[in-house]
Amino acid sequence: MEYSNKEFSSENFKNINFTDQSFEDSKFVDCTFENCNLSNVKLGNTAFRSVLFESCKIVGLNFSKVNPLLLGFNFKNSKIVVSNFSDLDLKNTSFEGCEIFDCEFFHTNLVNCNFENCNLKNTQFQKCNLSFSSFKNAKNYIFSPLENNIKKATFSIPEVVSLLNCFNIKLEN
Repeated sequence: MEYSNKEFSSENFKNINFTDQSFEDSKFVDCTFENCNLSNVKLGNTAFRSVLFESCKIVGLNFSKVNPLLLGFNFKNSKIVVSNFSDLDLKNTSFEGCEIFDCEFFHTNLVNCNFENCNLKNTQFQKCNLSFSSFKNAKNYIFSPLENNIKKATFSIPEVVSLLNCFNIKLEN
């Protein structure tokens, strides 16, 4: 099936392998992707509005190429690897229970986002607004509180100690 230059509304995509497909110039509204493989999908000018990715494999996607107007998606229990979320307004987005490995969030508005129970191994946050976001029970996050706004964000102990790495200090018991 062809997925570029199309409109999809209230569709439930389940157990579909979209590897190397093009979603360019398409619109997805009120759609759910469940247990899908979205590796290397092309996202040029793709519109996502009220879209949920649940238990999906998402590898190599450049979300910074999507249509930013009325952008709205959430992720749950998905594996997101080597993907770029830079320069986007992702306010109120949920990534709950996701493995987010080797991803980039540069200049991203992440106000009130949910990263609860996430593994953020090697994911970079630079010049992001993370205020009011939740990192409860998240692990492997390392970012500078000097380069990112973390006002009123929520973190769990002991992982929150990783925020001190940028100060090059030594902690002892």
